[in-house]
Amino acid sequence: MEKIAITIKSVNKPGVLRDITDLMAKCGINIIYTHLFVEKDESASVYMELEDVKNRKELKKNILKFEAVDHIEIHPSLTEIYGKRIIIIGGGAQVAQVAQGAITEADRHNIRGERISIDTIPLVGEEELADAVYAAGRLPRVEALVLAGSLMGGKISDAVAEIKEDHGVIVISLNMPGSVAKNADLVVTDPVQAGVMAVMAVADTAVFNIKRVKGKKF
Repeated sequence: MEKIAITIKSVNKPGVLRDITDLMAKCGINIIYTHLFVEKDESASVYMELEDVKNRKELKKNILKFEAVDHIEIHPSLTEIYGKRIIIIGGGAQVAQVAQGAITEADRHNIRGERISIDTIPLVGEEELADAVYAAGRLPRVEALVLAGSLMGGKISDAVAEIKEDHGVIVISLNMPGSVAKNADLVVTDPVQAGVMAVMAVADTAVFNIKRVKGKKF
């Protein structure tokens, strides 16, 4: 049994995904992640990460029997390529400084075999920021969220509480007014250091354990 990732190119029409997943269920294959989108040429592209695959060649052969399927590619998973994700949200200036620290530290660990990727989005407004925090819990492979701004609270704090409780995401906040800093796992004053510590908190190649400093300010 093994884990694999596949991309299936097919005709964009109803029932294709159903037929593919039905085949996998009959083969005892478990789908651990899937993403379907329409290409520029209007064909459908289905990306899947699978486990309990007995024979990848046989699976590929059976899927290609569907008339709607044009092509199948077996390749490394997004976890193997991009690894753990850190999301940085907030004001543009603060986000840029946090990203500087996170990218520099991630590079150090990735050279040693780790896989950590950094995503950023500068946003303003309580509703917009709260929506972005909630959405981080729906994104795959997110390990940590850094909130980089000058004032955050209200609905943003509610969103922080949910992704910590429901999704186990580590939340690091810059030291700023508002209730977000009180609800974060860690508060860091220096934005560059906040980025560094976010990477250290999720890296297997680091000795830093955020549980030992949880709730503290630096």
